[in-house]
Amino acid sequence: MNQIIESSNPILLLVAVILTFMASYTSIDLLILLRTSETNKRFLFLGGSFSMGMAIWTFNFFGILAFDQNGAGAYNIPVTILSMVLGVALAGMGFMFVSTEKIRFLHVCCCSLLLTLSVLSNYIIGMYALNNGIFYHLAVLLGSFLLIMAMFLCSFMILFYANHWNRKNKLWFKPLSTLIVTVAIAEGHFLLARSMPAKEPIKNVEQLVNDTPFVINLVFFVSVLIVAGLIGSAMIINKRLAKSDKYLRDFRYALDQSAIVAITDSDGKITYVNDKFVQISKYSEEELMGRSHSIISSGYHTQAFYKEMWQTISSGKTWKGEICNKAKDGTLYWVDTTIVPFMKRKKPYQYISIRTDISARKRAEADLKETMKDIRDIHYALDQSAIVAFTDEKGNITKVNDKLCDISHYSREELIGRNHNILNSGYHSREFFQDMWSTISKGNVWKGELRNRSKDGNYYWVGTTIVPFLDEDGKPYQYISIRTDITKRKETEDMLHRQDKLAAIGQLAAGVAHEIRNPLTTIKGYAEYLQLDEQNDERSEFLEIILDEIERVNDIVEDFMVLAKPQSMNLEEENMVSIIQSVFSFLEIEAKKKNISFYLEYNQENIIVRCDKNRIKQVFLNFARNSMDAMPNGGTINAAIQIKGQNVSIVFKDTGGGIPPEALKKLGEPFFTTKSTGNGLGLMVSYNIIENHGGTVEVESEINKGTVFHIELPAANGKQEQ
Repeated sequence: MNQIIESSNPILLLVAVILTFMASYTSIDLLILLRTSETNKRFLFLGGSFSMGMAIWTFNFFGILAFDQNGAGAYNIPVTILSMVLGVALAGMGFMFVSTEKIRFLHVCCCSLLLTLSVLSNYIIGMYALNNGIFYHLAVLLGSFLLIMAMFLCSFMILFYANHWNRKNKLWFKPLSTLIVTVAIAEGHFLLARSMPAKEPIKNVEQLVNDTPFVINLVFFVSVLIVAGLIGSAMIINKRLAKSDKYLRDFRYALDQSAIVAITDSDGKITYVNDKFVQISKYSEEELMGRSHSIISSGYHTQAFYKEMWQTISSGKTWKGEICNKAKDGTLYWVDTTIVPFMKRKKPYQYISIRTDISARKRAEADLKETMKDIRDIHYALDQSAIVAFTDEKGNITKVNDKLCDISHYSREELIGRNHNILNSGYHSREFFQDMWSTISKGNVWKGELRNRSKDGNYYWVGTTIVPFLDEDGKPYQYISIRTDITKRKETEDMLHRQDKLAAIGQLAAGVAHEIRNPLTTIKGYAEYLQLDEQNDERSEFLEIILDEIERVNDIVEDFMVLAKPQSMNLEEENMVSIIQSVFSFLEIEAKKKNISFYLEYNQENIIVRCDKNRIKQVFLNFARNSMDAMPNGGTINAAIQIKGQNVSIVFKDTGGGIPPEALKKLGEPFFTTKSTGNGLGLMVSYNIIENHGGTVEVESEINKGTVFHIELPAANGKQEQ
């Protein structure tokens, strides 16, 4: 080997070593970038493979040229290009093994083997390019091959498996690996030259020195080609790196403008904060560096909260959540936080936390939560105390509370989508509802009292307030009606009203009844005396009329006396079915003459009420007679008896002409009647009798459809079996 080195041109060998080192360094640098870069991987791979292949080809080319200067002029160019392509291809195949995410020892061995084959193939093809034959010493060739492969293996072991060295020594990894690769290529050339020498010895070595112009031009050309390639590659790489750096700077600027950023090491110590972190925490950068995030802890969150967070990020997972922190001046602020761990060998080596200030949102959420609580409380209070319904702008029901369902006996499904006509009792006039709608459609609040009818036919009164909700144009888009059940109050008012009238009538009756009765008795006696001797038929008829009118006045006086001094009631348990049957039997002959039919419905034979039988019979007889008077052309009277809870419900329904709404309101008042004859005291007395028994009377009537009297009396001994 010493003979080979001494017979070579030292200038060409020095140039070969320098160019090989430069190409090898570029190749290793690109290989490192290939493993760490997320983009341009194909470019980096091709660049690294080309640089390593050129490093091997360069030294073999100049090494052979330095040894055989006479053969330089006879170099076979196609074979030379073949050796260059083969060197790059084998280098690329070797780099494929060390380009994977996880590099194993076997991968490094395969890469070293392929690079050794590249050195061997370049030497053999280079010798054939000079038209020289070779022969080999097998033992020396095998030893040389293993030594070259060992040097490549050592170089890549240093590059990929020396992570236990400290950070400062890592700076020498690439230069040291490059130096070993260069030595492996150079040493490989000389070892192969010894193990596979040319068949014919080279003569006149000094002739190359005398042929200086050709050698210098050839060396200069190849040197310029390699250097230009390396400089071009470096420029492209630097340009791409500059572009990546600009992208990173822009990304960092955008992040700094929009987010609060901090980076910590694996122990949670802060290593970087941006300006927004400093601004919101009111700590300086120097006060934050080296400290943990406990410096801004507010004490709001529990230890379990932070334990769960650390368990998440220490396992390599991203953590997201909301954290309440405390600034240096003691103010609290909320941040929406994302913590991303950066992993190395399956362990986090640093964390980046990206936060967004959500203090304003949290304050809004707290205010909203408080408002929602107030609304729920108001809603609960309304549901407990009022009957509530929502309707759209057309009056269709959109929402009801439980109390409306309870009092109306309709389910939600039956009410939703319907208007309030479903509850209309017919008591109020059309003008009443027109006035109400005129008020609320103008955006004004309406207040009043309404009588409604439930699903089972019962009536109830509600004090009502209707509030319109207005849109941006000032037009109602929905209404809320808040009602209060005032049925008991209205019944009490009606009863007091009637009692006041009864008291007034009673006082009048007490003052004049006797004074009227005495003259009536005298007049009646003389009229009967005159009738006995009267022979004239016309005068006799006049006397008969006088007696009838005296009897009618006497009946009025009797009613006055009843109102003035009510008789004590004889209460006993009586069967309502039997009483109504007896009333219908009493009126049967008269009803047949008027073409009127009676029907009685009941769900059991004995429906008992504790009452004064004669008084109750008087009431039923009065209601039946009124129904008969309302059907001069015939019709039907239907009576129905049934038990409702603790009351007995009795209904009289006729098919007469009905009572007008304005007259219906006055029904039961003294001296008011819808008939051509009568004084209205009968209904007033009937109402009084029912009220004295603890019951109620409701009247429902529609023109041309008839009238219905609803009577309710307390059942004997409370609720009876149905």
